[in-house]
Amino acid sequence: MKIRGWRFWRSWSIGLRMAFITMLPVVFLFSAFVWYSWYAHRAQVAEELSERGRILARALAETSEYNVISGNLTDLRLTINGLVQSDKNIFRIDVVDASGKRAVRVTSDTAQDAEPHYYEAPIRKQVVWINLFTDNGTPHVSASSDARPPTLTTEIVGAVQVRMSPSNMLDKQARRFRIELAMAALALLVSGALAWVLARSLTLPLKEAIQALRAIRGGQYRVELPVTTGGEVGELQASIGEMSVALDQSTQDLENKVAERTRDLVASRNEALRADADKRKLIQKVNSIIEDERKSIAVEIHDELNASLIAVRLEAQSIGTLAGKVPPAPEIEEIRAKAGAITKLALDLYANGRRLVRRLRPEVLDMLGLHGAVEEMLRHYDSAGCRFSFHSEGDFSKLGNELAISAYRIVQEALSNIMKHASATAAEVTLVLDAANQTLRIEVEDNGQGFDPASSSEGIGIIGMRERVYALQGTMEVRSAPERGTTLAIALPLSAPSAVS
Repeated sequence: MKIRGWRFWRSWSIGLRMAFITMLPVVFLFSAFVWYSWYAHRAQVAEELSERGRILARALAETSEYNVISGNLTDLRLTINGLVQSDKNIFRIDVVDASGKRAVRVTSDTAQDAEPHYYEAPIRKQVVWINLFTDNGTPHVSASSDARPPTLTTEIVGAVQVRMSPSNMLDKQARRFRIELAMAALALLVSGALAWVLARSLTLPLKEAIQALRAIRGGQYRVELPVTTGGEVGELQASIGEMSVALDQSTQDLENKVAERTRDLVASRNEALRADADKRKLIQKVNSIIEDERKSIAVEIHDELNASLIAVRLEAQSIGTLAGKVPPAPEIEEIRAKAGAITKLALDLYANGRRLVRRLRPEVLDMLGLHGAVEEMLRHYDSAGCRFSFHSEGDFSKLGNELAISAYRIVQEALSNIMKHASATAAEVTLVLDAANQTLRIEVEDNGQGFDPASSSEGIGIIGMRERVYALQGTMEVRSAPERGTTLAIALPLSAPSAVS
């Protein structure tokens, strides 16, 4: 409830808030005054009825002694009846004897209700001692008031019970209360109107200031906002006017700087485009040099190193043959064993050289094309630890040799990264030649340990693949997450500039 009330308060306008703040204590005072006035009127009625009831009961008790003792109740009834008829606040008067038996009851014909309690005064039998003779024995005729005989109270012969009716007094007090309530309500209305006028005198300048700020926010920085009041609101109006002038001047200066900076950026962009083209050409040139060097190394290994290894193998075999013609001896057997070891080592070196030549210059790419070369590569990488699968779409026979070599090298580097870092058990290579969009799409996906691309730096292999893709004006995306594998997606345009591996 507190949060809802606070949000409700925050949605109010400042004028409504000011009126609420102004009227809140007034409403509290009005409520307190109304409650106190009603309570005071009720208390006044109760107090007045109590006082009148006690006085009336005491007076009747003092004047009813003779009638009660003598049994002459007719005069007493007439007296009480006249009293009840003349006073509308009396509901009923009862006179009872000493035994509590009711002797007289007079009920008002006009009173509507009665209080739950009554006021009672006892009727006492009084005896007056009279001395008829003076001290010298002469009859006593008169005496001063100071010498009057004392009055003695002997016993209680009855009681007077008076029950009052508050309706008449309550009606009078209610009429007074309504008049007071009307005056208080009028004062409340006047206070509300005054609060509204005062709040409006504050909110109108604020509304003008808000409209000016909205205009500034909409881009109209030069606005006219006259100062129409004093105090903080007047200072706010003056500050907005000064801010408008400063913003307009700053905007003009900023526009001039933006225009100047735009010209510089256009020139820088053109220069960057030229540098980007030069960078691509440089990467292509570097790749071309690398490929030429690989071809040269491959030729030297194939023509010279492999030829030398063949000669070494033949010489070792010749030594073994000659050792077989010599009579057996321990030295001869050792010579034959060494010759066999040299022959095996030469064969192993020759096989390694052949594999190195194929990595430096994939002859299988020239013989089988990209599709067959990738299949052969997967058979080479396939092992018990990680199973590779291959999927291809499209006709790769018309694919350019240099683009095919680049695609081959990218797949080769991706598979090498899987074997070194992924700890995967399965991987899939997909090649799609999209003739309609003139794009060669390569996708390599594994189920390895993956990594977080946002927090992990790229390795040399990914950087090399990205540079190859950049040189061919293609796109490359690496999607990975810890323990969720890695997916490498590459798109190479078929119309890209000539590139080598």
